[in-house]
Amino acid sequence: MTSLILFGVFACLLLINLPIAFAIIFATLITMLLTIDTLPALITIAQRLAVGIDSFSLLAIPFFILAGYLMGQGGIAVRLINFAKVLVGRLPGGLALVNVISCALFGSISGSAVAATSAIGGFMVPAMEKEGYSRSFSTAVTVTSATTGLLIPPSNVLIVYSLASGGVSIAALFVAGYLPGLLVTLLLILASALCFRRYRIAPASMEIAEPFWSSLFGAVPSLFLIILIIGGIIGGYFTPTEAGVIAVLYALALSLLVYKEIKTDDLPAILVKSVVTTSIVMLLIGASSAMSWLMSYEGMPQAISQVLLGLSENPLIILLLINLTLLLVGTFMDMTPAVLIFTPIFLPVVELLGISPLHFGIIMILNLSIGLCTPPVGSVLFVGCSIGKVNITEIVRPILPLYAAMLVALFLITTFPSISEILPRYFGLI
Repeated sequence: MTSLILFGVFACLLLINLPIAFAIIFATLITMLLTIDTLPALITIAQRLAVGIDSFSLLAIPFFILAGYLMGQGGIAVRLINFAKVLVGRLPGGLALVNVISCALFGSISGSAVAATSAIGGFMVPAMEKEGYSRSFSTAVTVTSATTGLLIPPSNVLIVYSLASGGVSIAALFVAGYLPGLLVTLLLILASALCFRRYRIAPASMEIAEPFWSSLFGAVPSLFLIILIIGGIIGGYFTPTEAGVIAVLYALALSLLVYKEIKTDDLPAILVKSVVTTSIVMLLIGASSAMSWLMSYEGMPQAISQVLLGLSENPLIILLLINLTLLLVGTFMDMTPAVLIFTPIFLPVVELLGISPLHFGIIMILNLSIGLCTPPVGSVLFVGCSIGKVNITEIVRPILPLYAAMLVALFLITTFPSISEILPRYFGLI
């Protein structure tokens, strides 16, 4: 009965377009008021909002958010695009491939799909249109490719999953995301190339403005950030939280002193943007923690576990059922609350079947990444459509093959745990 009230109220609040953080809080509060006394309900909500964000690991998130904003305005995107253009620009469908690779590189540095969509899409969509690509296809490529940065570290959502899972190593999650992220990128490259041939998009011959070594020299300082952050974490030189601080300092030095794309007068506005974004993320985390507590208190995870295990004891079938559920969840719920709410529900089930929390984390993030490109609540989709100046209906046809590529990647990663686990095992993280 409690679960029906909780999710019923939550669905109704979403239908009236209440912001998701407040929908979670009010749904939890109303449910507790109906099932628990008023005073304990109010006290518990306040406690869970505070306790939910009282974690040392979460300190990394505001630093990586700030680093992402510095990179977005610091000239890094243009240099990564130039480097990708030299690598694959002369291949058939070259600019589409440049778009995929640039989004993957920038997403892996900034850790934000929305930032990658804004920074890369703002440059690539007009450039692709100029070369003969349709805006709808260009936007579809940008939207799907931007999500690869959520798997390739550093990624804020992997930090959130570590918190929700009860302590899966952030370092192990960061390393585990590399191969899945690269697999999604490669499949999107293949799908983009096939779309180029199928729809007979015939751009003019592209001129490569920079020689290889010049473009490489321009991109190396940006790419070195990945090596610095991950190498330092794996080597034990600093924690993921300290890595966030180093990312900010490195991005600041790179943007101010090396690329000189940011002036000191720009810093207050960048800081304000990062504070606003951090506040939204932390409110989502606190609200989701309150709902997760209520579900645990009412025994919902155990009930769902019994239902799923009653259907089958085959791990692959259970994972496929969970995948279908998460794909549906991703269409109407933002990634951060979805991770915090559904990890405590599904993680006990998969652990009973012998599936590692590390592997399941990568599966969950990829599922919800696909949801970011899917209406009605796909934040990356809406940002991409805004930048590309197209309607959602216009990109349905070109985005379907790219969805298919992401689903193939999801199936492969679900079926073969070694894709997620081989690198953490090699570095002794699991």
